[in-house]
Amino acid sequence: MIAIIPVAGAGTQLRPHTYTQPKSLIPVAGKPILGFIIDQLVENNIQEFVFVIGYLGEKIKEYVDDNYPTIRKKYVVQETREGLGHAIWLTKSVIPKNKEVLIVLGDTIIDVNWKKFIALKTTALGIKQVNDPRKFGVVETDTSGTIVRVVEKPTIPKSNKALVGLYKIKEFDILIKSLDHIIKNNIRNKNEFYLTDGLQEMLNRGVEMTGFKVDNWFDCGQKEVLLKTNALLLSKKKKVAISKKKLQNCIIIEPIHIGKNAVIKNSIIGPNVTIGDDASIYDSIIRDTIIGDYTKLNDVVLFNSLIGSDSVIWGSSQSLNIGDNTELDLR
Repeated sequence: MIAIIPVAGAGTQLRPHTYTQPKSLIPVAGKPILGFIIDQLVENNIQEFVFVIGYLGEKIKEYVDDNYPTIRKKYVVQETREGLGHAIWLTKSVIPKNKEVLIVLGDTIIDVNWKKFIALKTTALGIKQVNDPRKFGVVETDTSGTIVRVVEKPTIPKSNKALVGLYKIKEFDILIKSLDHIIKNNIRNKNEFYLTDGLQEMLNRGVEMTGFKVDNWFDCGQKEVLLKTNALLLSKKKKVAISKKKLQNCIIIEPIHIGKNAVIKNSIIGPNVTIGDDASIYDSIIRDTIIGDYTKLNDVVLFNSLIGSDSVIWGSSQSLNIGDNTELDLR
């Protein structure tokens, strides 16, 4: 089985961070989102990957090549962002015929029984019930759980079962033929070729699909969700003893993650704080926040904040959303 991970999106809802960093490389609980996804798949014996890259794609390639040298991987470039369906269609040249495929969106962390999901005998789509299905692709199922319809962001939903960005495609050749049909006939939705339309075309061609409920699902494309995901993943991490060299006259409220070579003095840190490598924090109070690598904070109170790498902030009490290479003096 081959895993396709689309990571070509611009991440506009996470700007200013995504001006300099792909959203899939933004860290949560001490690791980039993409790292969590790859680790989950490798742990479940997936060793072949295709990454669909585009915006800032060289950073994706550098991260994967440096951190996962042993996995078998290929990169496909989506030159123009024409939707998820188009991104998957581009992989047809590198996926062998009659190969099963696992599609996992590169900005989504999913808590699911991977072994059961991968072992399903039919094409399967990860789903979860939501309060407002109009924001998502949704599936309609019969009483046995078999999917009978797939639709993107319906105005009048007939189901509250949302697609979570996890797809096991048994008949990948038929998916490509379905996407061929959509692209050749220019069947667009908001100027994009949607994967949901390709899946519906597969249903029209008689492919059986099953809905598979996931336990948790975090679409990390927004600051608030990113911070909630950080808190949850930190709570699940095994507690690691923190070197006293990193902490001088500090109060630590778990759960937290402190990167290598970070130095913290005269501060209260936590709960739910991720601090990047080589960061420096002095005389500060920080909770529910993600701080990037090489960032320097002095005399600040931060909460519900997302601070990029190589930033410098002096003196204030705020909720901030600061991209990379920023310097603020709020004294």
